[in-house]
Amino acid sequence: MTQLVQIIDHGPIRELKMSRPPVNAIDDQLSQDLITGVAQAVADGARGIVLSGTERVFSAGMDVPYLLSHGNDLAALSRSWNLFFDAARALAHSPVPVAVSMGGHSPAGGCVLALCCDYRVMARSADPARPYAIGLNEVQVGLPVPEGVQRLLRRTVGARTAERLLIGGGMVPTEQALKIGLIDELADGPEVTARAVAWLQSLLKLPSAPMLYTRAVGRADLLEALRPEILQLEAAIDMWHSPDAQAGLHALATRLGK
Repeated sequence: MTQLVQIIDHGPIRELKMSRPPVNAIDDQLSQDLITGVAQAVADGARGIVLSGTERVFSAGMDVPYLLSHGNDLAALSRSWNLFFDAARALAHSPVPVAVSMGGHSPAGGCVLALCCDYRVMARSADPARPYAIGLNEVQVGLPVPEGVQRLLRRTVGARTAERLLIGGGMVPTEQALKIGLIDELADGPEVTARAVAWLQSLLKLPSAPMLYTRAVGRADLLEALRPEILQLEAAIDMWHSPDAQAGLHALATRLGK
């Protein structure tokens, strides 16, 4: 493991805390560390996993400037995207429940990771006028949302709500996200991880084998959505170098640079 994912144990529950300042933008190394972290937690006998990030921003999603640095190297671009979805699959396929502790905004890839977890706890902003938000805002920067990712959102909020959010690239404020089921619980910032741990602890009080079997059945559609032939990642990669996508991505990189 590198320092991009910190390990914090809460008894039988292991927290994997993303630590890539300033906003946990996801590059190849962070993806790989998440994959390794989940596998190691299971190997070490953890009975539940919490995925967490930093205050104000859980994860800003894929590191766009890093991806742009690949230039015309389609192999490198494909490797980065596939590593990210391997990390998403590691969470989705975890044999033990995974709760996510979101201390702040969770756009794009950050939202995808959260959708792969069993339970989502998100922080209330200290400023009610500026709430944190979560969503799949890819189209706002010129990228399509692959079929498999759309399925993740549809299974969570329903088909019609997902359609509206996806087409507009909407980011959903926390109170609305709770109302539509995109998140499961709101908590004050310092309590977010504690609430995620508490939810996992409640599961650990149940008969283990029946709970895990029922969980596996209930999440079968999640695993199906992430199969490569369903995900259809190639369509998104093919569109990466389209004029619309490049204009949006470079504009985003410029804003991030400021």
